[in-house]
Amino acid sequence: MRAVQAVEFGGPEVLTVHEVPEPVAGPGEVVVEVAAADVMFLDTRLRGGWGGDYFQLDTPYVPGGAVAGVVTAVGADVDPSWLGKRVTTATAASKIGGGKPIGGYAEKALAKAATLTTVPDRLGLPQAVALAHDGQMALALMERAVIQPGEWVLITAAGGGLGTLLIQLVRAAGARVIAAARGQAKLALAQRLGADVVVDYSEPGWPTAARAATGGAGAHVVLDGAGGALGEGALVAIADGGRFLGYGMSAGEFAAPDAAVTERGVTVYGLMDVTDPDTDWHRLAERSLAEAAAGRLEVVIGQTFPLDEAGSAHAAIESRSAVGRTLLTIGSAV
Repeated sequence: MRAVQAVEFGGPEVLTVHEVPEPVAGPGEVVVEVAAADVMFLDTRLRGGWGGDYFQLDTPYVPGGAVAGVVTAVGADVDPSWLGKRVTTATAASKIGGGKPIGGYAEKALAKAATLTTVPDRLGLPQAVALAHDGQMALALMERAVIQPGEWVLITAAGGGLGTLLIQLVRAAGARVIAAARGQAKLALAQRLGADVVVDYSEPGWPTAARAATGGAGAHVVLDGAGGALGEGALVAIADGGRFLGYGMSAGEFAAPDAAVTERGVTVYGLMDVTDPDTDWHRLAERSLAEAAAGRLEVVIGQTFPLDEAGSAHAAIESRSAVGRTLLTIGSAV
């Protein structure tokens, strides 16, 4: 079968298509004929050689931690009723809060039967895999943040896959959204999805503008998908006693709030606080798919690429030109 391999650590050009052996389902596993694979910002960082302290990867490897498609084979101890079902799933090597996000950029991928989620008939497989990471994380963030009607919520990286879902969920909770993103295309998308205020964080003074939008009191909640200096800048816009949830690092690293933030009574949650071991990720995955299938949650897929253009997908993400979710479309079941 055909699969994308990172043949060495480096730029997008190291991603090339190769013929590799088809996967074989072992105990507790299935083989999925892949229709679409998720492409994450994390994939680009790992390809570039970042993260060796967290992910022990040796080249060549097949990137990609989540796929959607049809189950074509099951292990000896797996319920055969999975055969032929449309599913979305993490790859066998990947899991929330650990594992290695590898194996997905391929015509067929291994997955654990325990991580399979059936895709509703009314939902396409590309939309399903676009929710594989973002859907459950968005709902987990909402449960942790406990957002109340009327609150102001500042969302950074608002034009990305997760940010676009959070805009909709926060609005559905009755709160008001300040969407922070880079460039007119992402800001226009945020407005269309319901953001009350948009700010361009490529412009100087954006945190002050975000705070001013609240009447000067500051945002009750910051949902920070950007991290780094952008996430730290968002702390200027947060109200005393607010809640800061830092879960993303699209700016390069996670935000690092200083002691002055806690002195203001701000409660800070990091990624590990959100990805609690007791979180029922399967429940959240099913709920996100159901919300999208019912039309209550729009899944924004900004760009798709065929398997042999995986490098272009990575380049789009790294250039910050990608809007919403980025996918590889692979099989005929799309």
